[in-house]
Amino acid sequence: MSYLETTHDVYKEAALTPDVGLCCTTNPIWELPGLKIPKIMQEMNYGCGSTVHARDLTNSPKMLYVGVGGGMELLQFAYFNRQKGGVVGIDVVDEMLEASRKNFVEAEAQNDWFKSEFVDLKKGDALHLPVEDNSIDVAAQNCLFNIFKADDLKKAIAEMYRVLKPHGKLVMSDPTCEQPMNDELRNDERLRALCLSGSLPISEYVKALTDAGFGTIEIRARKPYRILDTKNYPTDELIYIESIEVAAIKDPMPADGPCVFTGKAAIYYGDGPYFDDKAGHILLKNQPLAICDKTAGVLASLGRDDIFISESTYHYDGGGCC
Repeated sequence: MSYLETTHDVYKEAALTPDVGLCCTTNPIWELPGLKIPKIMQEMNYGCGSTVHARDLTNSPKMLYVGVGGGMELLQFAYFNRQKGGVVGIDVVDEMLEASRKNFVEAEAQNDWFKSEFVDLKKGDALHLPVEDNSIDVAAQNCLFNIFKADDLKKAIAEMYRVLKPHGKLVMSDPTCEQPMNDELRNDERLRALCLSGSLPISEYVKALTDAGFGTIEIRARKPYRILDTKNYPTDELIYIESIEVAAIKDPMPADGPCVFTGKAAIYYGDGPYFDDKAGHILLKNQPLAICDKTAGVLASLGRDDIFISESTYHYDGGGCC
Protein backbone atom coordinates (compact mmCIF):
# COMPACT_ATOMS: atom_id res chain seq x y z
CA MET A 1 0.00 0.00 0.00
CA SER A 2 1.37 3.42 -0.95
CA TYR A 3 1.38 6.31 1.50
CA LEU A 4 -1.37 8.01 -0.53
CA GLU A 5 -3.57 4.93 -0.16
CA THR A 6 -2.95 4.99 3.59
CA THR A 7 -3.91 8.67 3.64
CA HIS A 8 -7.09 7.88 1.70
CA ASP A 9 -8.07 5.23 4.23
CA VAL A 10 -7.37 7.50 7.22
CA TYR A 11 -9.70 10.19 5.88
CA LYS A 12 -12.31 7.70 4.74
CA GLU A 13 -12.52 6.57 8.37
CA ALA A 14 -12.62 10.22 9.49
CA ALA A 15 -15.54 10.89 7.13
CA LEU A 16 -17.55 7.88 8.27
CA THR A 17 -16.79 8.39 11.97
CA PRO A 18 -15.82 11.99 12.81
CA ASP A 19 -12.80 12.00 15.12
CA VAL A 20 -12.25 15.23 17.02
CA GLY A 21 -8.81 13.99 18.09
CA LEU A 22 -7.61 13.09 14.59
CA CYS A 23 -4.72 14.82 12.92
CA CYS A 24 -4.93 18.54 13.46
CA THR A 25 -8.29 19.84 14.73
CA THR A 26 -6.76 23.21 15.66
CA ASN A 27 -8.29 25.19 12.81
CA PRO A 28 -9.85 28.45 14.11
CA ILE A 29 -13.63 28.53 13.89
CA TRP A 30 -14.54 31.97 12.59
CA GLU A 31 -18.23 32.70 13.17
CA LEU A 32 -18.57 35.87 11.16
CA PRO A 33 -21.69 38.08 11.41
CA GLY A 34 -24.64 35.99 10.25
CA LEU A 35 -22.52 32.82 9.90
CA LYS A 36 -23.27 29.76 12.02
CA ILE A 37 -21.09 26.67 11.70
CA PRO A 38 -22.83 23.36 12.45
CA LYS A 39 -21.38 21.26 15.24
CA ILE A 40 -20.68 18.36 12.89
CA MET A 41 -18.45 20.61 10.77
CA GLN A 42 -16.54 21.59 13.88
CA GLU A 43 -16.08 17.93 14.79
CA MET A 44 -14.67 17.28 11.30
CA ASN A 45 -12.39 20.30 11.52
CA TYR A 46 -9.16 18.66 10.30
CA GLY A 47 -6.92 21.69 9.82
CA CYS A 48 -3.88 23.21 11.53
CA GLY A 49 -4.66 26.90 11.03
CA SER A 50 -6.96 29.05 8.91
CA THR A 51 -6.97 29.81 5.21
CA VAL A 52 -9.94 32.18 5.51
CA HIS A 53 -8.81 35.82 5.51
CA ALA A 54 -11.31 38.55 4.65
CA ARG A 55 -8.68 40.69 2.94
CA ASP A 56 -8.20 37.92 0.32
CA LEU A 57 -11.91 37.53 -0.35
CA THR A 58 -13.22 40.89 -1.54
CA ASN A 59 -15.36 41.28 -4.68
CA SER A 60 -16.69 37.70 -4.69
CA PRO A 61 -13.56 35.87 -5.88
CA LYS A 62 -13.76 32.48 -7.56
CA MET A 63 -12.39 30.09 -4.93
CA LEU A 64 -10.93 26.59 -4.86
CA TYR A 65 -10.44 24.45 -1.77
CA VAL A 66 -8.60 21.13 -2.02
CA GLY A 67 -9.21 18.49 0.65
CA VAL A 68 -12.73 19.40 1.77
CA GLY A 69 -12.82 17.84 5.22
CA GLY A 70 -16.27 18.32 6.74
CA GLY A 71 -16.91 21.45 4.67
CA MET A 72 -16.26 24.07 7.33
CA GLU A 73 -13.85 26.21 5.34
CA LEU A 74 -15.96 25.76 2.21
CA LEU A 75 -18.88 27.26 4.16
CA GLN A 76 -16.67 30.08 5.37
CA PHE A 77 -15.48 30.79 1.81
CA ALA A 78 -19.06 30.72 0.51
CA TYR A 79 -19.86 33.52 2.98
CA PHE A 80 -17.78 35.78 0.71
CA ASN A 81 -19.13 34.50 -2.64
CA ARG A 82 -22.84 33.77 -2.52
CA GLN A 83 -23.13 32.61 -6.10
CA LYS A 84 -23.83 29.23 -7.64
CA GLY A 85 -20.53 27.40 -7.96
CA GLY A 86 -18.60 30.36 -6.55
CA VAL A 87 -16.55 27.94 -4.46
CA VAL A 88 -15.12 24.70 -5.82
CA GLY A 89 -14.30 21.92 -3.36
CA ILE A 90 -12.19 18.95 -4.45
CA ASP A 91 -11.45 15.72 -2.60
CA VAL A 92 -10.27 12.25 -3.61
CA VAL A 93 -12.28 10.54 -0.84
CA ASP A 94 -15.89 9.81 -1.86
CA GLU A 95 -17.00 9.47 1.75
CA MET A 96 -15.63 12.91 2.61
CA LEU A 97 -17.47 14.48 -0.31
CA GLU A 98 -20.70 12.80 0.78
CA ALA A 99 -20.18 13.92 4.39
CA SER A 100 -19.72 17.52 3.22
CA ARG A 101 -22.92 17.35 1.17
CA LYS A 102 -24.85 16.20 4.25
CA ASN A 103 -23.20 18.88 6.38
CA PHE A 104 -24.24 21.58 3.90
CA VAL A 105 -27.87 20.60 4.41
CA GLU A 106 -27.42 21.31 8.11
CA ALA A 107 -25.63 24.56 7.25
CA GLU A 108 -28.61 25.63 5.14
CA ALA A 109 -30.90 25.04 8.13
CA GLN A 110 -28.77 27.27 10.34
CA ASN A 111 -27.89 30.01 7.82
CA ASP A 112 -30.68 31.77 5.89
CA TRP A 113 -28.21 33.13 3.35
CA PHE A 114 -26.49 29.82 2.48
CA LYS A 115 -27.40 27.46 -0.34
CA SER A 116 -25.56 24.21 -1.04
CA GLU A 117 -25.31 25.20 -4.71
CA PHE A 118 -22.81 27.91 -3.71
CA VAL A 119 -20.25 25.09 -3.39
CA ASP A 120 -19.43 22.84 -6.35
CA LEU A 121 -18.04 19.59 -4.93
CA LYS A 122 -15.92 17.53 -7.32
CA LYS A 123 -14.10 14.21 -7.13
CA GLY A 124 -10.41 14.72 -7.87
CA ASP A 125 -6.96 14.81 -6.35
CA ALA A 126 -4.42 17.53 -5.75
CA LEU A 127 -2.01 16.11 -8.32
CA HIS A 128 -4.55 16.32 -11.17
CA LEU A 129 -7.01 19.10 -10.42
CA PRO A 130 -10.22 19.00 -12.51
CA VAL A 131 -10.06 22.77 -12.94
CA GLU A 132 -9.28 24.96 -15.96
CA ASP A 133 -6.06 26.94 -16.30
CA ASN A 134 -6.04 30.52 -14.97
CA SER A 135 -9.61 30.30 -13.63
CA ILE A 136 -9.27 30.71 -9.84
CA ASP A 137 -8.76 33.90 -7.81
CA VAL A 138 -8.05 32.28 -4.43
CA ALA A 139 -7.02 28.65 -3.92
CA ALA A 140 -6.52 27.05 -0.53
CA GLN A 141 -5.42 23.89 1.24
CA ASN A 142 -5.20 23.19 4.94
CA CYS A 143 -2.87 20.54 6.33
CA LEU A 144 -2.61 18.69 3.01
CA PHE A 145 0.67 19.60 1.33
CA ASN A 146 2.74 18.44 4.31
CA ILE A 147 1.49 14.90 3.65
CA PHE A 148 3.07 14.73 0.20
CA LYS A 149 6.55 13.40 -0.48
CA ALA A 150 8.88 15.62 -2.53
CA ASP A 151 7.89 14.66 -6.08
CA ASP A 152 4.16 14.71 -5.30
CA LEU A 153 4.47 18.02 -3.44
CA LYS A 154 6.08 19.53 -6.54
CA LYS A 155 3.15 18.30 -8.66
CA ALA A 156 0.53 19.57 -6.20
CA ILE A 157 2.03 23.07 -6.07
CA ALA A 158 2.38 23.17 -9.87
CA GLU A 159 -1.31 22.28 -10.21
CA MET A 160 -2.32 25.12 -7.88
CA TYR A 161 -0.11 27.51 -9.85
CA ARG A 162 -1.69 26.34 -13.12
CA VAL A 163 -5.30 26.98 -12.09
CA LEU A 164 -4.71 30.39 -10.49
CA LYS A 165 -5.28 33.58 -12.43
CA PRO A 166 -2.34 36.01 -12.70
CA HIS A 167 -1.90 37.64 -9.27
CA GLY A 168 -4.15 34.99 -7.74
CA LYS A 169 -3.39 33.70 -4.25
CA LEU A 170 -2.71 30.25 -2.87
CA VAL A 171 -3.49 30.36 0.85
CA MET A 172 -2.21 27.50 3.00
CA SER A 173 -1.72 26.18 6.49
CA ASP A 174 0.70 23.32 7.14
CA PRO A 175 2.84 21.87 9.92
CA THR A 176 6.56 22.63 9.70
CA CYS A 177 9.57 21.37 11.62
CA GLU A 178 13.08 22.81 11.86
CA GLN A 179 14.58 19.66 13.39
CA PRO A 180 15.71 16.67 11.31
CA MET A 181 13.52 13.58 11.45
CA ASN A 182 14.87 10.05 11.13
CA ASP A 183 13.92 7.75 8.24
CA GLU A 184 11.58 5.69 10.39
CA LEU A 185 9.46 8.75 11.12
CA ARG A 186 9.63 10.05 7.57
CA ASN A 187 8.57 6.69 6.13
CA ASP A 188 5.75 6.01 8.59
CA GLU A 189 2.74 6.29 6.28
CA ARG A 190 0.18 6.80 9.02
CA LEU A 191 2.19 9.53 10.79
CA ARG A 192 2.56 11.26 7.44
CA ALA A 193 -1.20 10.98 6.86
CA LEU A 194 -1.76 12.44 10.33
CA CYS A 195 0.13 15.62 9.34
CA LEU A 196 3.20 14.90 11.47
CA SER A 197 6.19 13.21 9.86
CA GLY A 198 5.97 15.04 6.53
CA SER A 199 6.60 18.44 8.11
CA LEU A 200 9.34 20.41 6.32
CA PRO A 201 11.58 23.26 7.51
CA ILE A 202 10.11 26.62 6.55
CA SER A 203 12.95 27.39 4.13
CA GLU A 204 12.28 24.17 2.18
CA TYR A 205 8.54 24.81 2.20
CA VAL A 206 9.05 28.32 0.80
CA LYS A 207 11.57 27.12 -1.80
CA ALA A 208 9.05 24.58 -3.12
CA LEU A 209 6.63 27.46 -3.72
CA THR A 210 9.12 29.80 -5.36
CA ASP A 211 10.51 26.97 -7.51
CA ALA A 212 6.98 26.62 -8.93
CA GLY A 213 7.06 30.29 -9.99
CA PHE A 214 5.27 32.14 -7.19
CA GLY A 215 6.91 35.58 -7.09
CA THR A 216 5.63 36.71 -3.68
CA ILE A 217 5.40 34.66 -0.48
CA GLU A 218 3.81 35.91 2.76
CA ILE A 219 4.28 34.06 6.03
CA ARG A 220 1.30 35.25 8.00
CA ALA A 221 1.53 33.22 11.20
CA ARG A 222 3.79 30.70 12.95
CA LYS A 223 2.38 28.83 15.94
CA PRO A 224 3.14 25.87 18.22
CA TYR A 225 1.53 22.68 16.97
CA ARG A 226 2.69 19.23 18.16
CA ILE A 227 5.41 17.30 20.00
CA LEU A 228 6.83 13.94 18.95
CA ASP A 229 8.21 12.52 22.19
CA THR A 230 10.59 9.64 22.81
CA LYS A 231 8.01 7.49 24.64
CA ASN A 232 5.33 7.42 21.96
CA TYR A 233 7.25 7.85 18.73
CA PRO A 234 10.38 6.27 17.20
CA THR A 235 12.74 9.14 17.99
CA ASP A 236 15.70 9.58 20.31
CA GLU A 237 14.98 13.26 20.86
CA LEU A 238 11.91 15.37 21.42
CA ILE A 239 10.75 16.93 18.16
CA TYR A 240 8.84 20.22 18.13
CA ILE A 241 6.43 20.85 15.24
CA GLU A 242 4.91 24.24 14.41
CA SER A 243 2.17 25.27 12.02
CA ILE A 244 2.43 28.18 9.61
CA GLU A 245 -0.09 30.12 7.57
CA VAL A 246 1.26 31.18 4.18
CA ALA A 247 0.04 32.97 1.08
CA ALA A 248 1.82 32.39 -2.24
CA ILE A 249 0.92 34.94 -4.90
CA LYS A 250 1.12 34.29 -8.63
CA ASP A 251 3.04 37.50 -9.26
CA PRO A 252 5.71 37.65 -11.97
CA MET A 253 9.05 36.46 -10.62
CA PRO A 254 11.30 39.52 -10.06
CA ALA A 255 14.60 39.47 -11.92
CA ASP A 256 16.48 39.43 -8.61
CA GLY A 257 14.41 36.62 -7.09
CA PRO A 258 11.14 36.22 -5.16
CA CYS A 259 9.88 38.59 -2.48
CA VAL A 260 9.53 36.52 0.70
CA PHE A 261 7.97 38.23 3.69
CA THR A 262 8.89 36.62 7.02
CA GLY A 263 7.81 39.53 9.22
CA LYS A 264 10.89 41.75 9.09
CA ALA A 265 10.65 45.53 9.41
CA ALA A 266 13.03 48.44 8.85
CA ILE A 267 13.06 51.64 10.94
CA TYR A 268 14.97 54.74 9.85
CA TYR A 269 16.09 57.01 12.71
CA GLY A 270 18.53 59.38 11.00
CA ASP A 271 18.67 63.17 10.84
CA GLY A 272 16.43 63.66 7.81
CA PRO A 273 12.65 63.23 7.59
CA TYR A 274 13.02 60.08 5.46
CA PHE A 275 15.48 57.78 3.73
CA ASP A 276 15.13 56.92 0.03
CA ASP A 277 17.19 53.96 -1.17
CA LYS A 278 16.53 54.95 -4.82
CA ALA A 279 15.10 51.46 -5.42
CA GLY A 280 11.48 52.18 -4.59
CA HIS A 281 11.72 52.04 -0.79
CA ILE A 282 11.13 55.17 1.28
CA LEU A 283 11.57 54.89 5.04
CA LEU A 284 9.84 57.67 6.99
CA LYS A 285 11.65 58.62 10.16
CA ASN A 286 10.71 56.40 13.11
CA GLN A 287 7.97 54.67 11.08
CA PRO A 288 8.40 50.88 10.79
CA LEU A 289 8.10 49.56 7.24
CA ALA A 290 7.42 45.88 6.57
CA ILE A 291 10.09 44.59 4.23
CA CYS A 292 10.74 41.34 2.40
CA ASP A 293 13.87 39.38 3.25
CA LYS A 294 15.50 40.48 -0.03
CA THR A 295 15.04 44.17 0.78
CA ALA A 296 16.29 43.54 4.32
CA GLY A 297 19.51 42.14 2.88
CA VAL A 298 20.00 45.09 0.55
CA LEU A 299 19.42 47.65 3.31
CA ALA A 300 21.75 45.79 5.66
CA SER A 301 24.48 45.79 3.00
CA LEU A 302 24.48 49.61 3.01
CA GLY A 303 26.17 49.54 6.41
CA ARG A 304 24.25 52.55 7.70
CA ASP A 305 24.10 53.36 11.39
CA ASP A 306 20.64 54.93 11.19
CA ILE A 307 18.53 52.03 9.91
CA PHE A 308 17.37 49.22 12.21
CA ILE A 309 16.26 45.91 10.69
CA SER A 310 14.29 43.54 12.89
CA GLU A 311 14.58 39.79 12.97
CA SER A 312 11.90 37.67 11.29
CA THR A 313 8.73 37.56 13.36
CA TYR A 314 7.01 35.11 10.98
CA HIS A 315 3.94 37.29 11.06
CA TYR A 316 3.13 39.47 8.06
CA ASP A 317 -0.12 41.39 7.66
CA GLY A 318 0.21 43.15 4.34
CA GLY A 319 1.58 46.46 3.10
CA GLY A 320 5.30 46.93 3.09
CA CYS A 321 8.03 47.35 0.56
CA CYS A 322 6.75 45.46 -2.48
